[in-house]
Amino acid sequence: MNQLPNKKNETPCTPQREPSREFIEVDITIHIFTVSATLVGACLTVLGIFIMSRRLSHVKSFGEELLVCDAFMFLVSCILSYSALRIRRIGRRHRLEQLAEEVFFIALAFMVFICGFIIYELR
Repeated sequence: MNQLPNKKNETPCTPQREPSREFIEVDITIHIFTVSATLVGACLTVLGIFIMSRRLSHVKSFGEELLVCDAFMFLVSCILSYSALRIRRIGRRHRLEQLAEEVFFIALAFMVFICGFIIYELR
């Protein structure tokens, strides 16, 4: 039997506070860490597919070397973001967070370039 909620037991709606800048930066660093680690795996998977296809067609692709460089950049971003999460000094942590973010975005843009290059090679 459906009953209406008791007004006395309800908690009043309190406005939620904005998250602090420190919380947002740590949250972004955690996301960069997890996504860059995942993208290292994605690059290595595509590299494995290239190697398997090369065995079938005996054609070497320049995209393989580009993927290795991109995987390395994602790995660097992952290591920097992990280091930023572990370090206690705020100034150094902010520098590491910013560097990890910059390397991550460069690697992401490079991945888009590599995808275009691979599509061009496959045509």
